[in-house]
Amino acid sequence: MENLDLTKGQDHGDRQRFAPLPKPDLKFTPELEAEMRPLYEKVKHVVTPMEWPHYAPLIKAINDLKKQRNAVILAHNYMTPEIFHCVGDFQGDSLQLAKEAGRVEQDVIIQAGVHFMAETSKLMNPDKTVLIPDMEAGCSLAESITADDVKRLRKAYPGVPIVTYVNTSAAVKAECDICCTSSNAVKIVESLGAPRVLVIPDEYLAKYVATQTDVEIIAWKGRCEVHELFTADEIETMREAEPGLKVIAHPECPPEVIDVADFTGSTSGMINWVKDNHPEKVMLVTECSMSSNVAVEVPETQFIRPCNLCPHMKRISLEKILDSLLYMQNEVHVDPEVAKRAKQAVERMVNLTN
Repeated sequence: MENLDLTKGQDHGDRQRFAPLPKPDLKFTPELEAEMRPLYEKVKHVVTPMEWPHYAPLIKAINDLKKQRNAVILAHNYMTPEIFHCVGDFQGDSLQLAKEAGRVEQDVIIQAGVHFMAETSKLMNPDKTVLIPDMEAGCSLAESITADDVKRLRKAYPGVPIVTYVNTSAAVKAECDICCTSSNAVKIVESLGAPRVLVIPDEYLAKYVATQTDVEIIAWKGRCEVHELFTADEIETMREAEPGLKVIAHPECPPEVIDVADFTGSTSGMINWVKDNHPEKVMLVTECSMSSNVAVEVPETQFIRPCNLCPHMKRISLEKILDSLLYMQNEVHVDPEVAKRAKQAVERMVNLTN
């Protein structure tokens, strides 16, 4: 845990706003239960009555502290429902959160996601204080490639543009031409006007993009440790057990999984498909918490959950978010020279998608 002295060089008002605060009373009283009842009504079919007395005081404390700290919480779709729906100010996939980070006017950004997302928020809004509730919230994709790897790719494939998935460190982004997400990867690749493009680091996303374009795609062998667990046999078994089941896959899944899915799309694409089609039963072949978050908005649909959890996303909890706000700890920094080049890669993506 990194405890920061954020008071140096600040005026009295800033010092007061960023000073550590005493821990609030976290009792679940009848008064608190009544106050929080409308919020519980929203999430009651994905958060049990046994869990709510524990969550409610934390949610109340966090939402109060956000006002005191002039802070916002960016919550990724893979956060658990009590975070995503109850304390998140902006929710979405990596692309949406990157856009929102650039628009934040508050002093403090709490990244309810993993480390590369917090770095991206810092790139998009460098004057803000960006905190992550757990510094160990990493990503198998981000760890599968380094800046030196990208430099070697430049030498091995001279003149070939390099598109990097946002699931990479700022140092990797700084060595690439442009970023992409699963929702815009094909558009980004084709916008370059090149016959060959390197798409890194997700091997399966690159293979999926290759099926959607005539551009020759060169892949790196990185994989998401959650999505690579899914198998075509598992999906067929689910279909046999649940007649009428619609299967929606993320492009980070193995190609054989995508082949047997009814629809393949990005995180936002999967959500929109469910909202638009209102299937009776659906299985989202992605991180498990997303099913719970979408279920809040589409309660009439039954979600069949294979439930592969991201161990990194699950390091983020209400308790850790509360501590971030209380003690202003775990600030994310990016080297200014790296940040300058990495921001260009992110901004090129955002400008194209806007």
